[in-house]
Amino acid sequence: MDMLTNFIMSTGFVDITWQNIVMILFGCLFIYLAITKGYEPLLLLPIGFGLIVGNIPMPPGMGSSEEGSFFYTIYQGVSQGIYPPLIFLGVGAMTDFSSMLSNPKLVLLGAAAQFGIFLTLIGALFLGFTPLQAGAIGIIGGADGPTAIFLASKLAPELLGSIAIAAYSYMSLVPVIQPPIMRLLTTKEERQIRMVVARQVSKKEKIIFPIVAFLICTLIAPGSMVLIGCLFFGNILKESLVTERLANTARNAMIDILTILLGFSVGAHTLAENFLTWQSIGIFVMGATAFACATAAGVLFAKLMNVICKTKINPLVGAAGVSAVPNSARVVNKVGLEADPGNYLLMHAMAPNVAGVVGSAIAAGVLLTVLLP
Repeated sequence: MDMLTNFIMSTGFVDITWQNIVMILFGCLFIYLAITKGYEPLLLLPIGFGLIVGNIPMPPGMGSSEEGSFFYTIYQGVSQGIYPPLIFLGVGAMTDFSSMLSNPKLVLLGAAAQFGIFLTLIGALFLGFTPLQAGAIGIIGGADGPTAIFLASKLAPELLGSIAIAAYSYMSLVPVIQPPIMRLLTTKEERQIRMVVARQVSKKEKIIFPIVAFLICTLIAPGSMVLIGCLFFGNILKESLVTERLANTARNAMIDILTILLGFSVGAHTLAENFLTWQSIGIFVMGATAFACATAAGVLFAKLMNVICKTKINPLVGAAGVSAVPNSARVVNKVGLEADPGNYLLMHAMAPNVAGVVGSAIAAGVLLTVLLP
């Protein structure tokens, strides 16, 4: 009977709390959205299952916060900022900057969309977050999960779980959040603007660009060197055409493995006692504000460019300035087709979209340089 009693007392049914149950339900919701709705399944499914796993009461020595455990070990790639730069390397190996190089002025839309990051930083300071925490929360507006995780691991590791979940949640909800903002800020006539077909970009330009862009970006914001360096290293592997095996490994096998490890470990490390707090709710609210402001800033800046420039830009393209690649560009194309079934904006939207990836990394570098003592 003593053995039976000890066994029963050691089961998870005894120690599980209502907070654990809520987090498990959150995990199930993420899995539902990934499978049924198709919202970023490569991210939400590992995170969702990780939430379930991490909130089951663990035996001693197996908990995600206990040094030496499996979950603690794989989480070191997140907490030490290792996974995000390697994911950037894979992203660089699959990114084509041709659309941006063919119409360089669209880079400004990617830069304008980063306005939401700094506006939210100010808002978070007013809500009582520390400068370091505010900087980590603001980067959610870039809709770039790896960048958000990288910056949070450096500035506010105590908020890493909440920021990671918020960032990936808003990345997956791009098709839900962005369209209403885009329609609100544009007229039907503006949404029907047809843009000029982009010019052809040479191989030489594609090879020179990552080298020159790396030098410029890192000289402006040295703190972005790790992310920007990995991004453009991956890109030159792709564009050189002499390292196809390396580029193929980076954009397929490596990024898939890293996505599994990052998503699963972040979910498993997001414990109920740390996540179900008023502070986490504030992070979600501020993250939504950052994302909405970034989208609005891109659209409004495109409208401003139309006042200055002779060649008109469809303002919808500005919404792709957030770095949710390629979801934001697809959303822009979809909303544009609703206004004009023959107006395909996807390739135009990819320019600010990939510029947004670079912009969010530079913004993170600026915040690291300014905020870290």
